Amino acid sequence: MSADVESVFHPEIKHRPGWQRALPWVIAVVAVGGAIAAGIIWSNTGKSTATPLSNVPADDRSAIPKTVKLPPGATRVARTFIETAVARKNLSQAYRLVTEQIRQGQSLKSWKTGNIAVIPYPVDSVKYAPMKIDFSYANEAQIEIALLPKAGSKARSALFIMDMVKRDGKWLVNSWVPRAAPMIPSDSANIGSG
Repeated sequence: MSADVESVFHPEIKHRPGWQRALPWVIAVVAVGGAIAAGIIWSNTGKSTATPLSNVPADDRSAIPKTVKLPPGATRVARTFIETAVARKNLSQAYRLVTEQIRQGQSLKSWKTGNIAVIPYPVDSVKYAPMKIDFSYANEAQIEIALLPKAGSKARSALFIMDMVKRDGKWLVNSWVPRAAPMIPSDSANIGSG
């Protein structure tokens, strides 16, 4: 509706200053903002962070478990996991060596397709795979495994970290991740020079 037509139907609008025409909108915005602020203030469910003093000694759970020698059974599971899941061979056997964290809800049928959450490596190209124990406790261990290829192989050396857990008396692989070194830019020698 044009201003001329509007002034014919509502002659008082023509004589109103601009701020009076905007006043209802300003009031509406302020009212909505006030309602939102009031809702936030009254819906605050925060609780006091005051900590009462107590004479009861603290429950210290920071103690590191006693280190134990990695049992041969755990080493066997680690090697079998590499020969099966990582190599994508005998996946039925590999399925029994891993926790749900690696299975990620996959059924055995789906797992046997080879589309699994395990980073593969051409294990047939491996000359040897030395293991270094990062830590070993009664029910948990972490191992670093270097996959070193045979001379002339197109495969590259790779270093992986394997976490293992003991459940119901049986060692299982809980994770298999590459240990990657951070990328260093080629011109890093100039960093910090002025």
